[in-house]
Amino acid sequence: MLIPFLALCAGLALLVWSADHFIDGAASVARHFSMPPLLIGMIIVGFGTSAPEMVVSALAAMNGTPGIALGNAFGSNITNIALILGFTALLKPIEIHSQVLRKELPLLTAVTAVTAYLIHEGTLTRTDAVIMLVLFAGLMFWTVRQGMQTQGDPFGEEMGNELCAQCMPLGRAYFWLVTGLVLLIGSSRLLVWGAVEIAHALGVSDLIIGLTVVALGTSLPELASSIIASRKGEHDIALGNVLGSNLFNTLAVVGIAGVIRPMDVEPGVISRDIPVMTALTLSLFLIGFRFKRPGRINRYAGAALLTCYIGYTAFLVRTTLFP
Repeated sequence: MLIPFLALCAGLALLVWSADHFIDGAASVARHFSMPPLLIGMIIVGFGTSAPEMVVSALAAMNGTPGIALGNAFGSNITNIALILGFTALLKPIEIHSQVLRKELPLLTAVTAVTAYLIHEGTLTRTDAVIMLVLFAGLMFWTVRQGMQTQGDPFGEEMGNELCAQCMPLGRAYFWLVTGLVLLIGSSRLLVWGAVEIAHALGVSDLIIGLTVVALGTSLPELASSIIASRKGEHDIALGNVLGSNLFNTLAVVGIAGVIRPMDVEPGVISRDIPVMTALTLSLFLIGFRFKRPGRINRYAGAALLTCYIGYTAFLVRTTLFP
């Protein structure tokens, strides 16, 4: 039990560290090849902060632990909205004024509904997974095209400039790009192994471990990015980071895991986790959007989101300990 616990902790720490260096290396390489700041912000950050979820879920699918694969993806989405946005808004209220973000939230809601429909019968087939990946590719193309047509949008420009403020030399950038990716995969394997061993030792399902410990660990890059962006007044980045990550998790992370290995979906995912994820996504409409003025996630709303996360986690723990 001690060795799996140490493996879990070491895997989480190395996962966050390697993801950070992977993002830095990828952003610097992109900048050296004159990739526009908008695309760096939308693609490099969106992919980079979701890389832990993608690798962990892919390896979990390969190892035959679908609970961790799905729990990690959906649990990360819940963590992103309830914990990360909630905690970030408690530190500093988040303004919502970007037109890009006004399009992304309805898009994320629609994607969540499509995913729920595809797995509502309790299985994730390769056909379902391919549909998710094709949809993701189409949405990425549309988003990039729309973003390129939106000149001066603070979401893409500020995010790209923030990433490239201290671009490293090209050789060093390549080194951290490759090294970060290798360590990302290695730390994910360590994390998945430790989580599975602990789950088996405690008699806890893989799904619960995926929804809690693994989801929280793989969401740490988003937490750090959102807090830093909010403290610097980059509210669009703080919110866009979460919405973009959730879009990536819902389609790409689940889709890749499903292509690797079709899986049965536990009833709790359909009856509990998807509805919670959907409700939190819809709550952002009520919390943040105003028709005649910029919206705002204030500290009261942040506290409400954080309370939802604590309540959801407490419910998972209670049902696990006292089924």
